[in-house]
Amino acid sequence: MIVRQTVVAGQFYPSNPVKLKNMLKEFIKKDLPKKSVKALIAPHAGYVYSGSVAGIVYSSVNIPDDIILLGPNHTGMGRFFSIMTEGIWETPFMDVPINNKLANLIIKSNGLIEDDYLAHLKEHSLEVQLPFLVEINPNISIVPITIMSSKYEYLREIGLSIGKAIRDYDKEVLIVISSDMSHYVSHDWALKNDKRAIERVLDLDSKGLFDVCRELDITMCGLSPAVVGIEASKTLGATKGELIRYATSGEVSGDYDYVVGYAGLIIY
Repeated sequence: MIVRQTVVAGQFYPSNPVKLKNMLKEFIKKDLPKKSVKALIAPHAGYVYSGSVAGIVYSSVNIPDDIILLGPNHTGMGRFFSIMTEGIWETPFMDVPINNKLANLIIKSNGLIEDDYLAHLKEHSLEVQLPFLVEINPNISIVPITIMSSKYEYLREIGLSIGKAIRDYDKEVLIVISSDMSHYVSHDWALKNDKRAIERVLDLDSKGLFDVCRELDITMCGLSPAVVGIEASKTLGATKGELIRYATSGEVSGDYDYVVGYAGLIIY
C-alpha cells in the first residue's frame, strides 16, 4: 500500500495530536450554521497565519464522507495534472484512505489527468487541509489532485470532467480547493486586488478569474485548481459563491508591507 507521509507536520501545524487538536478548537466554530456546498476555497499557509480563515470556512459547511482535494503543485515534481488513486495519507490524528472508486472515475473521465505519486510526495497544499477535515468528520476518504499552471481551456475541460465523474459517482462529494491569494505585496495592494479575484469567484466566472489574475499579476497560487473547481461545481448545479472571511498575514505578523492574502469562500 502507498503511504503518503506528512511533510509539514511540526512546521505548518503541530505534529503532536493533542497540541493540534487544541489549536483546531480555536479555529473551528461548532455553533455556526452550516450549508451543503459543492466546493470551498481554503488557504494553506501555516496555521498561525491562515488557520482562522480556514477554520471558519470549514465551520460553515457540512463535511461529507467523500472529498476531492484540488491544490497547486509548488514543487514542480511529477505530472501537470496528478491524481493518486490508491493508498493512505497520514495525519497526526489518523490515516485517511484514498477513495479508489471516485479516483478511477476521475482518471477515466479525462486523459490529461495522470496517476502519479511524485507530485504529492512533498507538496503541502493538500496536506494542511486534512487536520481540519478529519477533526470535523473522521470518516472521510479523499481523492488528492495537484494541478500546475496551464492553459485555461485545459483547466476548464478537466473541471467539466471532474463534475461528470462526481455525477456518475452519485453520492455527495465536497471539492476542497486549496489556495492562498496575493503573495508578498503590501496589505493595501492585497486588499484591493484580491477583491477583484474574489468577485470573479463569487460570480463563478472562472475565465474572468483566470484573466484578472494574469492581468493584475495577482499571485493566487491555487488559480488553476480554482478554475477546475469552479467549472466542476457549475456542472453539478452551483450558481453562486460566498466570501466567508478574508485576511492577510499582516494581521498576525504586524508586517503590513509584505503580506500574503487568505480567502475562505464557499460555492453552492
